[in-house]
Amino acid sequence: MQSKLTWWLVIVASLALGPVTAATMHSPGSRFMSYEGRVMCGYQGWFRAVGDSSGQGWTHYARDSKFENPTVDFWPDVSEYAKTYPTPYKLADGSNARVFSSHDRSTVDLHFRWMQEYGIDGVFMQRFFNGTRDAESRREGRVILGHALEASRKYGRAIGVMYDLSGLKATGEDCSTVIQDWKELVDELKITAHGTNQTYLYHRGKPLVTIWGVGFPDRDYSIRHIGIERLIDFLKNDPEYGGCSVMLGVPTYFRNLSADTVFDPYLHEIMAKADVIMPWMVGRFSSLKPDDLDRYAERVAGDIAWCAELKLDYVPCVFPGFSWHNLAKTRADLGNPVSEAIPRQKGRFYWGMISKAIEAKATMLYVAMFDEIDEGTAIFKCANELPVNTGSAKFVSYEGLPSDHYLWLTGQAGRWLRGEISPSAHMYLDVDRKSFKTAQR
Repeated sequence: MQSKLTWWLVIVASLALGPVTAATMHSPGSRFMSYEGRVMCGYQGWFRAVGDSSGQGWTHYARDSKFENPTVDFWPDVSEYAKTYPTPYKLADGSNARVFSSHDRSTVDLHFRWMQEYGIDGVFMQRFFNGTRDAESRREGRVILGHALEASRKYGRAIGVMYDLSGLKATGEDCSTVIQDWKELVDELKITAHGTNQTYLYHRGKPLVTIWGVGFPDRDYSIRHIGIERLIDFLKNDPEYGGCSVMLGVPTYFRNLSADTVFDPYLHEIMAKADVIMPWMVGRFSSLKPDDLDRYAERVAGDIAWCAELKLDYVPCVFPGFSWHNLAKTRADLGNPVSEAIPRQKGRFYWGMISKAIEAKATMLYVAMFDEIDEGTAIFKCANELPVNTGSAKFVSYEGLPSDHYLWLTGQAGRWLRGEISPSAHMYLDVDRKSFKTAQR
């Protein structure tokens, strides 16, 4: 009897362990078990400076690593950075205008400290397809992600991986290197294996991995020929590295397969295999058109209903504005340079998008972007005091607002989303933060 009982207990135990061993590389839980109720930002982390440890020159600051050909439209407020780097430009007082490097651990640490200070839930770290092509580039890409993982644990912020398929070629390439990169992140960084106290973002109880760039007609690749189904199947079902939830980054008009979306019903088949849908809305709505915020609200409400029918979760995208005068001036494919193509209106447009999304019953938000000063969508601290000897280059200020105003608004968006405050339609005007004290519940 004793031996039979022991054998039965062994069988029961082995059956109980079955679901756990199906994804042995991931911890069973996280401090962030769901995206719901959270505001997450995109984080590029791609700025490099002459003199930093990367040896890559002025990457993403300037064309051909010559700062006289800048590609950024906003100037970062570097007053709190431990390391900064001089540029050829001067400020009005004659001092060098300086910038940061994302390659420095201290830079990433500061950005995550800001997230904690202003109540921003966390970020999706962008990993571009070009950076997955070979072992060396994948290893280089793990440097900043490693800094971010460290900082996310230090400051208690959520972190996720977002694969951007930009750069994938039309022929001869598929998503295989993305699969290899995810394996290496799990193996080398233990990105999802730090116990239940880890900070990797889970959703539906599983690590959330994002694939961005599915269904855009201006890409070289066809979604039918890049192995996207195999990638999704790997992330969801691989016995070692799978067991993940998948979020797809798709165009704004994915429902209709029109405008910015490839006219191919296969896109809907792909989307049905995911768990979360996040449409890219930067540039699709403008502060210069009086009815665009209402149009945005209608789009979000319709998207939520459409996704609900397929049992998909939905994350609307919000952004503070858009500007690419310097970037467009140095890239022939972007056409005529336009400064402040979508003006911020001192936060009115950003807070309007946030308000419309939450009022449409969105349960989570994606902010584009935390640190994107190339296209003028950054919400982190940017300067009002701009370089003066810039020639034909033009830089955009924060219109005299405190440099942390968009960080503060983003934190308030999360509190509103969770029902922690009673919001005001004019909260974007509250530069002194006085109404917040009376609006708290």
